[in-house]
Amino acid sequence: MGQLRMEKVQELMKQEISKIILQDLKDPRIGFVTVTAVDVSRDLRNARVYVSLMGSEQQIADCWRGLQSSLGFLRREVGHRVRLRYTPELTLELDQSVDYSVHIQALLQKIQKDEENKT
Repeated sequence: MGQLRMEKVQELMKQEISKIILQDLKDPRIGFVTVTAVDVSRDLRNARVYVSLMGSEQQIADCWRGLQSSLGFLRREVGHRVRLRYTPELTLELDQSVDYSVHIQALLQKIQKDEENKT
């Protein structure tokens, strides 16, 4: 399968999964979720969905459990909305890149304040 088609399928799945989570999931445990990326295997049988969760530790844990329990519904809805021969098996991965970038930004600001205090 061509690389361009793979990227289009990944982007379409990312958009559709985001819409499903935002509009169709009725689980009260699911709070602020952002789908950051989707990686699809070359044979389109498996898809890894990267999500970023916001909130307290308890809210994140509850949201994660809610998302895990809704994987079957997500897969069925993706199958209806994205016309592929096989609906990929979805797995969720927690994306820590947002937390990491906030941490790096805080470190840079601390270094800048330390340098200003020295002069």
